[in-house]
Amino acid sequence: MRRPWFAAAQTTSLPACVLVRRVSDAPIIFEGMLSPSFPQRAPWGTANKLRAWQQEALEQYFQADKRDFLVAATPGAGKTTFALTLAVELMRTGEVNRIIVVAPTEHLKTQWADAAARVHIRLDPYFKNSHWAPARQYHGVVVTYAQVAAKSSVHRHLTEDAKTLVILDEVHHGGDALSWGDAIRDAYGPAKRRLLLSGTPFRSDTAPIPFVEYLPDESGARISSTDYNYGYGRALADGVVRPVLFHMYAGKMRWRTSAGDELEAHLGQDNTKDVNSQAWRTALDPEGSWMPAVLSAADRRLTEIRHHVPDAGGLVLATDQTVARAYAKILHGITGRQPTIVLSDDASASERIEKFSASDDRWMVAVRMVSEGVDVPRLAVGVYATSSSTPLFFAQAIGRFVRARRRGEAASVFLPNVPVLMGLANELEKQRDHALDRHDKDADGLDDSLLESANREDDASDALTQEFTYQALSSIAHFDRVVFDGKDFGQLAEPGTPEEEEFIGFPGLLEPEHVHELLMQRAARQSRLREVRESTAGPTETTTLPAPLHRTLKEQRQLLNSLVGLYARQTGEPHGSVHAELRRICGGPAVAQATVTQLQSRIEVLRKRVRS
Repeated sequence: MRRPWFAAAQTTSLPACVLVRRVSDAPIIFEGMLSPSFPQRAPWGTANKLRAWQQEALEQYFQADKRDFLVAATPGAGKTTFALTLAVELMRTGEVNRIIVVAPTEHLKTQWADAAARVHIRLDPYFKNSHWAPARQYHGVVVTYAQVAAKSSVHRHLTEDAKTLVILDEVHHGGDALSWGDAIRDAYGPAKRRLLLSGTPFRSDTAPIPFVEYLPDESGARISSTDYNYGYGRALADGVVRPVLFHMYAGKMRWRTSAGDELEAHLGQDNTKDVNSQAWRTALDPEGSWMPAVLSAADRRLTEIRHHVPDAGGLVLATDQTVARAYAKILHGITGRQPTIVLSDDASASERIEKFSASDDRWMVAVRMVSEGVDVPRLAVGVYATSSSTPLFFAQAIGRFVRARRRGEAASVFLPNVPVLMGLANELEKQRDHALDRHDKDADGLDDSLLESANREDDASDALTQEFTYQALSSIAHFDRVVFDGKDFGQLAEPGTPEEEEFIGFPGLLEPEHVHELLMQRAARQSRLREVRESTAGPTETTTLPAPLHRTLKEQRQLLNSLVGLYARQTGEPHGSVHAELRRICGGPAVAQATVTQLQSRIEVLRKRVRS
């Protein structure tokens, strides 16, 4: 291709203020470009110039001189700015004269068109498959993946009709269905240039992502190859994104199974996978006490942040529309203000998001609509009240809270304390690639394909819909800890107590390098408060906090021994033989050395046998 600093010919009119300067072999310097994201949220010291990673990525793009170029940058880092800067340059040099952007959702179409207009690129977000060609006043169009899949021939004609740069935003969506991948390849195969963007360049399945290059790793498995990567850890060190603090909440859950058994478990303790699933689901039930307590804590955290950032907002991610409305009702009772509700099948969803983004309203409750790419920079507090647990969804959801507008902003996300979410929170900085060849489990110990199928709304796992169909009975919330940078801070506390407030009431503006020190101080203060409370507590004073582990183990052993005795009486087998058979089926050591999880597994086996 022609080098951008030599060419003078232009095929498309662009503003004279967009200049490119090169002196000798010095790096390319782009002047007069739009700010790193938008001016009102540019991080400290970066307004009106490219961020260092964007400059570096542009250098690598022109050095690589490839038709396909994959950029993986953490949400909030400024992928849109990078892509539009590159588009301006390729149009200046005459390398391309049409721009096509493919986005995941309808809402993102207008968002891309608005951003492009800031650098005087006119993109039509209302292009329909019946049009066949863009209006002459536009430099190109913005479409969705679903739109391309519906009629790829229209989009192939658009691509072939000009020298086209195709920007595939969140390109992993190209593998959402086999037909989508085929349509994307058919439509944009003839493109002169293809820029692939993703905040999370991996999928939870083995469907190939169009135009992504896959290379074998040490074990021979084919792994996606990223041309330029800018991860969360590096972005946090650069001050480009906010630090995210995860407020983990546990608690006591009770539910009734389809067999009529009433079960009880503490969220966050050593439970079996099935028990964890039911406890998690019980916690998210709006009729219980867990969600109101967590929403109240999140709202108090939002109030603290708004002392320093007056327009800070909060977002609740809900599993479905019914619970979303119930959560909104709870928030209305807490705040006295009606939150914005955004539902995926609501025709006015995009307008609601834009209206909320431009306002200073406190809360928005959403189902799927605000998961990736949606730009509401003032979001500072989140409540993860959904059963989705794939690394892809989690990373995109947390990406809604990391977009920095000013130096010192921090985000707080409230999570139920379940192992899979704990693992994802601890590995927020981990870079992932997409694997076409899958071993039994990923390197992180999670089987993403199983997790995804377990969370599919229309095809929930048998464990949730058949044997473990249940009725939530009650739920109680406890503050458990704060997770930051892979480390835990704090200990169990009841909601509304000074011990919980230590991790709710810290300042809304925090320098990333000071967060760890502050959390250490708050953990020490919380310990002192707990010691004082316990030393002054009266003999009749009660608490909802769970019993220590040794007491839980004692209860589980007693229950197991009772069931063994009952089963032995029914069958005539000696107690020792029943215990030996349970160890053979479930594994693990003798009862005295078994963990809570191992004991629960044996209890479940015996319950089924006793009932039968």
